[in-house]
Amino acid sequence: MTSQLDSRELIIDSIRDRKGRAITLVDLEHIPGASARAFIIAEGSSVTQVGAIADHLRDRLLEDAGLKPFNADGRQNAEWVVMDYGDIWVHIFLPEARQRYNLEELWSDAAITDYPDLD
Repeated sequence: MTSQLDSRELIIDSIRDRKGRAITLVDLEHIPGASARAFIIAEGSSVTQVGAIADHLRDRLLEDAGLKPFNADGRQNAEWVVMDYGDIWVHIFLPEARQRYNLEELWSDAAITDYPDLD
């Protein structure tokens, strides 16, 4: 079975496969009452790209690690797709929706790591 650290790396790599940008890891490990141990947040530039990132992520995690999301929501309008992998929740936003919900600020007491865009 894939470890949490390996899952994080696989998720980030999968997002990058579809040119996802502005990837942020919000480590909630030491936050009492947090709904997950980590959020991984990323952006797509269009609803088509957000959907493609979510679809690729779902397929790759199933194929490479045998992981299926417990739940996923938002694929219909693809402005904000959230995928629940138990200890890790993945949030894929359009930039405007990401600014509106501002999860990084909501969890500002968590350890936050920003990953550079590859291009």
